[in-house]
Amino acid sequence: MTISRRTAIKAMGLGAIAAGLPLASPAVAQGAAKVSFTTSWLPEGPNLFAYVARDKGFWKNAGLDVSVARGSGSNSAAQAVSAGTFDFGMAPTPTVIIQAARKLPITCIGQINYEVLMGVGVRADSPIRSPKDLEGKRLGASVTSGEYPFLPLYAAKAGFDLAKVQIIQLDGKVRERSLAEKQVDAVSAFATSTVPSLAPLGTDVRFMLFKSVGIDFYGQALTTQPQRLQRDAALCEAFVQGAMEAVKFTQTNVDESIDIFLKANSEVSISSTGKEYSRIGLGLVNLTNLVPELTDHGFGYSDPAKVSTMADFVMQYAAGEGATRPDLNALVTNRFAGKVKFTAEELAAARARSQQFQKYLV
Repeated sequence: MTISRRTAIKAMGLGAIAAGLPLASPAVAQGAAKVSFTTSWLPEGPNLFAYVARDKGFWKNAGLDVSVARGSGSNSAAQAVSAGTFDFGMAPTPTVIIQAARKLPITCIGQINYEVLMGVGVRADSPIRSPKDLEGKRLGASVTSGEYPFLPLYAAKAGFDLAKVQIIQLDGKVRERSLAEKQVDAVSAFATSTVPSLAPLGTDVRFMLFKSVGIDFYGQALTTQPQRLQRDAALCEAFVQGAMEAVKFTQTNVDESIDIFLKANSEVSISSTGKEYSRIGLGLVNLTNLVPELTDHGFGYSDPAKVSTMADFVMQYAAGEGATRPDLNALVTNRFAGKVKFTAEELAAARARSQQFQKYLV
């Protein structure tokens, strides 16, 4: 009887899971399993790991042939995965909760970034010193960006009237330039996108982070459809394993990771600021990933209590009419987390290496 490659992958993976063993190269003998993946945005620090996972061979070693597509916004990426346009994707955990509350089929299978760094960015010389100062000003925003649905929550927590802010809808590709050229007074964005884009050009930016008013959101998570997780757990585990190996590599081999990223993205590498853009973006991600979830439990782990708090905020402020609070146990899984960990020496080195990027978050 002929056994298909996918069946072999699944059987091997389920056997390893039952035995409590890590999944190792499930499809090498049968040929790599082809899967598709979308980032949530243009090439930048939070998705740099994907190019490392693909081009350094971490996914290949896990038996996968992964195509990487660039996204156009967190909400769009989550919706594309829900629709089955891509096998896997990435989106901020709160964004995934929004889509699940609206009945879209999506699930988180591994946490990549632990601080979302959503906020409102202003030029360093701006007279806007507090969120209240946004009233009467022009705020550039992209409706497809992951932080956009949470502006009402930020306004409520920070104590300003969002109705008094002139929101200028911008394509995400021109958002940072609009701030630098003073076409808007502030932008709603992720610091991991805005700071690396503007700092190398000499435009200093201050970020009023959502976290500063008590909105403590996780950043990007790996996503797939629930039915894929149910029918092909081995494939999902292989994908997460390769991704987490790559995330760790970006922490322990920074320079090589940046070189891989630049080779994979010519439009970044040919820019005079491309290398610095990459360095700052990855540095911010690596700095904010050094949290107890990762250091104590291993790469990919998410704290169920924090996820529950995020869901409370989502349901109150961002899910919309007719939304239903999703089953968080089904929405977020840690079954593939913790197989990749730092050694004590690697963690100490990562902490020392990342401190130089703290200045961008003050």
